[in-house]
Amino acid sequence: MKKENHNKKGQTLRRIVRASVIAAAYVGLTYALAPISFGQLQFRVAEALTVLPILYPEAVPALFVGCFLANLIGPYGIFDIVLGSLTTLLAAVLTRMSRNSPIAYAWPIVLNALVVGAYLSLLTGAQAGYPMFAISIGLSQAGVVLLIGIPLIRFLKKSYPDITS
Repeated sequence: MKKENHNKKGQTLRRIVRASVIAAAYVGLTYALAPISFGQLQFRVAEALTVLPILYPEAVPALFVGCFLANLIGPYGIFDIVLGSLTTLLAAVLTRMSRNSPIAYAWPIVLNALVVGAYLSLLTGAQAGYPMFAISIGLSQAGVVLLIGIPLIRFLKKSYPDITS
């Protein structure tokens, strides 16, 4: 019984540490690449991490916290802090729920395109309007998810098959 309890504590600690690393990586990547992480024409490399709920349930809250903290420095204030973070949370939950399907990769792309595109078009007042913002955000999300996120998932599955859940 003691050994089983020790294993559970070890797994819990591992998940807490992993969640912390994911949140910190999201914030660090966004801050380090701030000039390209915000705006209509953004390429937020940290969004590649939004597929991690496929492997790790603790990635769901970690991504929310990471996005929330990263958006604190963004130029769009409370809208981006709240709506951007909640969009990331919803995408992470849906990604986790559909983790055994290719649709899991689509949630961060589609939700960010629709939601972030909407509030950025309103906040900036740009003449390009919502369709251009949605397309731009969707393309940048697709780029990071497909070009970085999918290879990241494949690498983690291959390199650490015993620590995914």
